[in-house]
Amino acid sequence: MSVSAAPDCPPSHVAIIMDGNGRWATQRGLPRSAGHRQGVEALRRTVRAAADMGISVLTLYSFSTENWARPQAEVRFLLELLRRFIRTDVADLHKSNVRIMIIGDRDGLEPSLRKMFEEAEALTRENTALRLVIAFNYGSRQEITRAVQVLARKVAEGRIAPEDITPAVIGNHLDTAGLPEPDLLIRTGGEQRISNYLLWQCAYTEFVFLPEFWPEFDAAALARAIDIFRARDRRFGGLKAQTA
Repeated sequence: MSVSAAPDCPPSHVAIIMDGNGRWATQRGLPRSAGHRQGVEALRRTVRAAADMGISVLTLYSFSTENWARPQAEVRFLLELLRRFIRTDVADLHKSNVRIMIIGDRDGLEPSLRKMFEEAEALTRENTALRLVIAFNYGSRQEITRAVQVLARKVAEGRIAPEDITPAVIGNHLDTAGLPEPDLLIRTGGEQRISNYLLWQCAYTEFVFLPEFWPEFDAAALARAIDIFRARDRRFGGLKAQTA
């Protein structure tokens, strides 16, 4: 099977690794916190641009399971930025008909933060425009491990048989159950790896790596990545369709 996107059709699901806040700040002689603040502004620009372009799902890698190893002062600052974003932006996102979904492991998070997540999801659950998925305390290997553990318990309890476990069943036990797989994954900051992000979901995703640091990302950069995506021939393991 070979699929080429229609010239004016955006990808349905765009995932982004928002990389380069610290390096952006360092190059300018600023503290890393300044880069993270500007990163939030880039997030706001990107959500608006995605909605304007007709993208259905935007998934953003905001904080990985590995990010807890950063200096504690930086971790605390990032958590406070997230809290501030939820307090100040969720109401506007709700008015814009944006649905918020948060994926990742919530076990061990502060109860107040978990409550904020639950309230943001509940408030926006019926919205039908852009679905904004925030990957927080997320690691794809950990996500797959949790899914396998749930399935193993079901087998042990006799609720399902081992042969009933298919790729679709596994997918339905992941944090992203019910979402389409990403068509396009963008990573900013010049790095070319996916860093334990959506490993299962990105089996046939197109990757675009951009040199801009995340604080520099805007609608033009998103449009450029989508133009690169549109030029790709997506074969999904098959051959390009032959013309007569």
